[in-house]
This record gives sequence, C-alpha cells and structure tokens, in this order.
Amino acid sequence: MEHDTVYKDGLRFACTRCSLCCRFDSGYVFLTESDIIKLCDGLPMGRKELIDTYCTVVHIGGFTRVSLKEKQNFDCVFWQNGGCSVYEFRPLQCRAYPFWRHNLENRDSWDDVAKECPGINIGRTHSADEIERRLELRATEKFASPE
Repeated sequence: MEHDTVYKDGLRFACTRCSLCCRFDSGYVFLTESDIIKLCDGLPMGRKELIDTYCTVVHIGGFTRVSLKEKQNFDCVFWQNGGCSVYEFRPLQCRAYPFWRHNLENRDSWDDVAKECPGINIGRTHSADEIERRLELRATEKFASPE
C-alpha cells in the first residue's frame, strides 16, 4: 500500500503505562458496541449495570454516545492503584492511542502529542499498514448506544 503521510515509513511507539493519557485532563472515551461486550465480559456484569456504574451518556454534535465516566480529578473511572484496572480489555479508543487521526495529520501534530506521551518515538516501529488498519477499525466500529 502506498502512503503519503506522516506515518508512511511507520512510527515508533511503546506504551510506558505512565497514565498521562488516562489521567488529569477532561475528555471523552467513547465506547463501541464491542467495547461494551468486552467490558461486560471482563468485569463481569450486565450492560445496564456497566453503563449505570461506569459510563455517562453524552449528547454531542447531534449524536448520542456512551463515554466512560471521569473521577472528580478527571482520572478515568478505571484508573485504580497506579494502573488501568481493565487494561487487558480496555476500549478501542485507548488501545488505538496515539494512532488517532488528528495526531497523524502532519509531523507537527505527531510531535505535539510526543511532548505529552513518553512512549512516542520509542519501542518498535508500527508500519503504515498497521496504522491504517487501526484508523480503519476506529472509523468503522459501531458506537455503543445507551440502551
């Protein structure tokens, strides 16, 4: 596949589990239907209990989305005891980081996010094809509905 992008030669990333993407800043972690299933299986609990306990319903841009709740200090609701309590079955949005479309718009975008994430530009090289697959998965996964 031919890529004319900031990631055409691949990009290096290895999660250091520093938690900077999970804590301190307000933001949404929008869940997909697959995320709901994995979280329900992993916790284990039913869909309604999961959404009532760990999620909030967000109305944004004419759409209704299910997002993880944040603690009062903006930490993710699943951040506990120095780590992600659902790391093995964490949501797609979390698994795809830092390979989010807006982080890959150009070299400046990638360099800006690298200032915040110590895992960027270390570790193995993720190929352009691998990054494309992640972007495609995020673009095609069905967002969860609150029901």
